[in-house]
Amino acid sequence: MTEQMRRHEYDHDIPWSLPIVVRRSKARLSRHIDVLEATARAVVTFLDDPRSQPGGEWHDAVDYWREGAIRKVVRRGDGKKFDDAKALGCVSVTHGGLLAGATHHGVSHDGVEEFAPAEVLVFPPGPVQPLPRELAKLQVGGTEFPVVGESATRAAEAVVTIEVTPLETLTTGKAAAQCGHAAQLAYELMPAEVRDRWRGSSFGLRVVTPTKDSWAENERPVSVTDAGFTEVDGPTETTRAWW
Repeated sequence: MTEQMRRHEYDHDIPWSLPIVVRRSKARLSRHIDVLEATARAVVTFLDDPRSQPGGEWHDAVDYWREGAIRKVVRRGDGKKFDDAKALGCVSVTHGGLLAGATHHGVSHDGVEEFAPAEVLVFPPGPVQPLPRELAKLQVGGTEFPVVGESATRAAEAVVTIEVTPLETLTTGKAAAQCGHAAQLAYELMPAEVRDRWRGSSFGLRVVTPTKDSWAENERPVSVTDAGFTEVDGPTETTRAWW
């Protein structure tokens, strides 16, 4: 059975969201694919953190957020703004990167510029407004990173695979949030022994874009349908996940 992303009829009077911040340096960008994978890993790392578990300092906030519509908002920042946000207390994941002239899955990338590893922060959920000043000053819309190459994670190294729809064009920020949704549902739905194995791999995963034929033919245990408030027109299946 395919599990759709939960869209509760009930929501809080003041909506809550899970704040996500991506480092975006003008001097040295990260790749789109690395940002997507870093975000997905960061979300489950946050959920698995002892501070998010029962008895932890973030648990009540996480529990309250999950009772309503599960929103994730991706912001971007660099330099002091990023560091100021990080100082609030969060989970940080750094992932990927591509060196000029490196060999990736047997393919040489000579002549390709160097890309920084993606760094993503996930903060305890809270009201969408007001936000802490350190988060409120970070930008949300138009978060784009260069679409260069494929996942650097080999299939054999990934416990979870996330598929992004080939039928829509999403900004990096939007796609990252959707990959985070898919990773969260995978974490919540998978058997405990698989979750233990995933945890042991530091939540290793890969993000891929299947062909349109493959997308049409294959069902996955997790399917995320976005409500269509931003970027996509109406309810749209954006991501899937399997393990």
